[in-house]
Amino acid sequence: MVLNNYWYAIEVVHAYGHPNVKATHRSTFEITRESFLTERGDCIIAVNADKAVNDFSEKFKNICRNENSIIIILLLVDSNFDVIIARGHRFLKLSSNISIVVRKSEFIDERTLAVCASKAARDLKRDLVIMLRNPNILLKAILIAFAPKKSGPGGI
Repeated sequence: MVLNNYWYAIEVVHAYGHPNVKATHRSTFEITRESFLTERGDCIIAVNADKAVNDFSEKFKNICRNENSIIIILLLVDSNFDVIIARGHRFLKLSSNISIVVRKSEFIDERTLAVCASKAARDLKRDLVIMLRNPNILLKAILIAFAPKKSGPGGI
């Protein structure tokens, strides 16, 4: 695939499963740096992450802030995977030092990575979710942000 006409950047996040992973939230999923997960955390799919949105490169963040950007999130656990496609937004803050949140809605706060996502926690493959209930299992999240070079202002 030739990406000559696109700005793009990739981030990789590593996090771990937790026995309380439910992944039943209807509109979001979250990966957190926190080590704990209560029974109420139905959007959290992994803990002890090595990055939050504030840790991403400026290039990656600027692409995400482009109105025409697409963000592909690949969640990998051993040989199981799931793919989520979402949009960036010019008002993304990307300033949280704790979390990464992907939303089906267009709500934005400091944790939001992407909006208008194709999936929330409850839509993720259940075999992946079951694996993420093991605290020793490693989640690798590959985040690919890209936007057309001719898309104008929006922060590249």
